[in-house]
Amino acid sequence: MPTWKDAIAIAERLPEVEESTWYRTPALKVRGKGFARLRTEAEGGLVLMCGLDEKAALLDSGDPAFYTTPHYDGYGSIIVDLERVDPGQLAELIEESWRLKAPARLRKELDAALGLRHD
Repeated sequence: MPTWKDAIAIAERLPEVEESTWYRTPALKVRGKGFARLRTEAEGGLVLMCGLDEKAALLDSGDPAFYTTPHYDGYGSIIVDLERVDPGQLAELIEESWRLKAPARLRKELDAALGLRHD
């Protein structure tokens, strides 16, 4: 079962990630832009940025690790239950969330480090 500390460790492998706050809750940012927020509200969970299509697919999957609240309806973000999410899938979602907020230069830097090419 991943924890917030695990989420931080995953994110710190990405360029220029900083621990911060967002809406007065623990958060992760890249260049000042939030891409992950630990909810301290009653429902808890980790908010990650994602595309609306990905959000719909995660919710439609029926996996109890993914949910939303009316507050996030229509927005490209998903709430992840850290007690239920697969650690590998969490790592993928954190990276994708980071990519949505990171500048192109940092995305290219990461891709080069991972051996990915952009033709």
